[in-house]
Amino acid sequence: MTSDTDQTEPVAGQADGLKDLVLGARVVLWDFDGPVCRLFAGYSADRVAGELVDWLARLGLKELLSEEEQVHPDPHVLLGAVDRRRHRSDLAADFEERLTREELRAVPTARPTAYADPLIRTWTALGVGLAVTTNNSPRVVGEYLATRGLLDCFAPHIYGRTRDLHLLKPDPYCLNRALQAMGAAPGQALMVGDTTSDLTAARRAGVPFLGYARDDEKAKLLRQAGADTVVRSLEPVLRLLWEDGRVRGPA
Repeated sequence: MTSDTDQTEPVAGQADGLKDLVLGARVVLWDFDGPVCRLFAGYSADRVAGELVDWLARLGLKELLSEEEQVHPDPHVLLGAVDRRRHRSDLAADFEERLTREELRAVPTARPTAYADPLIRTWTALGVGLAVTTNNSPRVVGEYLATRGLLDCFAPHIYGRTRDLHLLKPDPYCLNRALQAMGAAPGQALMVGDTTSDLTAARRAGVPFLGYARDDEKAKLLRQAGADTVVRSLEPVLRLLWEDGRVRGPA
């Protein structure tokens, strides 16, 4: 696996807000696909979505999805749609299991987000509690973190998709689980996420939010949704920890 490449500065005018968020956090809740890695970097998410739609078609159930959903590139959107129309059904459970298997197949070609690994290790060395709060399967998260030697930085605090699919983000369920398990107040935490559903979940949980956007379009979406602090790279976050004097940066 090779690291992604990103710009290294926060969006202009956010330096003070970024510093307050980063240095004030005692617990950090990470979204997985995006901030930690690009899960489908080598295993196309839209191909997975298309195969799931084809599976529904073979069952004669393609019409459960709207025309827009049938061509949507995000398999999580399809999962949510199936659950809404067949809530707590065997079909929804089978769909979720098929998606989990596809996510597991993507792990070997997932691409680490630039600076994520050292940032995770640095926060851990500082005694900051870390958790993953994601709509991905916790099995997938655990397998990926193990390949990077990062599982001990998070375990046992991996809160991913459950069979209660209506509790996926933007519902704050996984964030609240993490806070409760770690004994942290929302104001002591920081959520690092890359989607508007992450932002909404953080707001509903009362957790400060740091947006990560690997391109201009993602940054624009987060800003339009009301994210005050968005970075195009995790490098400034890591640098702030070094500059705070508690961590020695690389020579």
